[in-house]
Amino acid sequence: MKYVSTRGQTDPVGFSEAVALGLAPDGGLFLPQKLPNLAPHLTKWESLGFADLAHEFLKLFATDLSPDVLRGIVLKTYGTFGSADTLAPLRKLDERLFVLELFHGPTLAFKDFALQLLGNLYEHQCALSGQGLNVLGATSGDTGAAAIQGLRGKPRTAAFILYPEGRVSSLQERQMTCTGAEHVHAIAIDGSFDDAQRVLKEIFGDAEFAARHRLAAVNSINLARILGQCIYYLSAWLRLPAAERGNVEFVVPTGNFGNVFAGWLLQRMGLPIRGFKIATNRNDILHRLFNTAEYRSEPVQPSLAPSMDIQVASNFERFLYYALDENPTRVRAVMAQIKATGVYRFDVLNKASFSTSRASDEEITGLMRQVYARHHYLADPHTACGFKDLNPARASVVLATAHPAKFPEAIQAATGQMPTHPTLEALKSRPIVKQRLPADTTAIKAYVARHAV
Repeated sequence: MKYVSTRGQTDPVGFSEAVALGLAPDGGLFLPQKLPNLAPHLTKWESLGFADLAHEFLKLFATDLSPDVLRGIVLKTYGTFGSADTLAPLRKLDERLFVLELFHGPTLAFKDFALQLLGNLYEHQCALSGQGLNVLGATSGDTGAAAIQGLRGKPRTAAFILYPEGRVSSLQERQMTCTGAEHVHAIAIDGSFDDAQRVLKEIFGDAEFAARHRLAAVNSINLARILGQCIYYLSAWLRLPAAERGNVEFVVPTGNFGNVFAGWLLQRMGLPIRGFKIATNRNDILHRLFNTAEYRSEPVQPSLAPSMDIQVASNFERFLYYALDENPTRVRAVMAQIKATGVYRFDVLNKASFSTSRASDEEITGLMRQVYARHHYLADPHTACGFKDLNPARASVVLATAHPAKFPEAIQAATGQMPTHPTLEALKSRPIVKQRLPADTTAIKAYVARHAV
C-alpha cells in the first residue's frame, strides 16, 4: 500500500517512509492512497483478542513490513498494558451506555495505544538503518508523556517535547519532567498548545534541518498515530451486542480531531458505525464547525480539560481532504486561506456522521458529579464532556481518555473522591527537569541542534 499527501505535491511513499517522515515534505499529511474494505474481515475478526486484531488490521497498511516483524512489534506494544482485561475494556454503565476505558496503558491515557506502537516502529527503523532518531512533539497534556514512555529505553533516540507552561495539569507535567532520562527534553514554552504546534510544523517545514537532524514526528500528524487509534474503535464495535452495532454512536472528547478522525476513517472503510459525537470543552472550534459550517480559530481559553485546550485542529486537514473529494489542489487553497485568515466556510458540509456538544467548566464539574452519583463511576474532566446530551435513541460508547487520578483536584471538587494511582504518586518525590523557552522556531531549532543524537 502507498500513502499520499493531502496536498498532492509529494510522490507516494510506503508505510515505513510515511511513518518516518511524519509530515509530508509538501506540508501535507499522509493518508492511504486507497482505503481497504473491512467488511469481508469482520466475521473472522470477531473472535480475536486485542493484539491479534491489531496485527490483522495493521497488516492491511504496513505492507512493507513482514508479518512476523509486524507481529513482534504489535506484541511488544500491547504487552505494556498489563493483562488482556486492561486492553481497552468496554464497561456497561446502563442499558445502552458504555464506557471504553483507554487509560490502562503506561501513562494512563489513550495516547499510549498509538505512541507505544510508534515508539516500537521507530526502534525497528533505527535498528535497520543504524542511525539515531530525534523525535519532536507538541502536547496539550497527554501526548508528551505517552511519547516519552514510548521511547523509553530505546537506543539511539532522543525526545523533544514542547508543552505550554502552566497549561497542563501538575501530574501531566511531572510525567514529562520527572523521568530522569538524559535523552528526554521537556520544553515548556510561553504560550498555548497551538503555539507549540505552530513551531513544530515550522521546524518540520524546514526539510534540510529535519533531514540533517533525523527528525521524526510523534503528534497525530503521524499516520501511525491514526492507525493505532483505529484499533480500539474496531475492538469495541466487535464486542458490542450484535443488536447495537448498527445503531451505535461513539462519543469522543477531542480538541485536535485526531481521535474522532480515526473512528470516522473506519466508517469510510466499511465499519457500520452509525455516527460520532464530538465532545468539546469551552475551546469549541469543532462544535462550531459542525453547527455553522465555518472553521474559525479563536484565542485559547484555559479549562478544566486542558488536553482539549486547542483552537487549531491539526487533523482537520485529513478530514478536509475527504470533504473536498480528495482534491489536493483545493486542499492547498483552503489551508493557505486558513493560514492567512484563520477562517474557512464550507459551501456544503456533510455532517451526517457527526453530532457535537460543548461543555463549560461549570458543566464539566456538574457532569463529573452526575456520572458519579448515577453510576458510581469517576470520569476525568475530558471524559466527562462526553456525557453531555447523549442521544437516547442510540447506544452510546463514551471514550474514557484519561485515568481520573491525573486530575485529582477537579474530581475531588466535583465528587468528594480523591483518586490516586501508584505510578503518579511515585512522581511526586522526583525533581522536575525542564527547559523554559519562548515559542520561537529559531530558539527551539537551536536547542534541538545542540542536543540531538
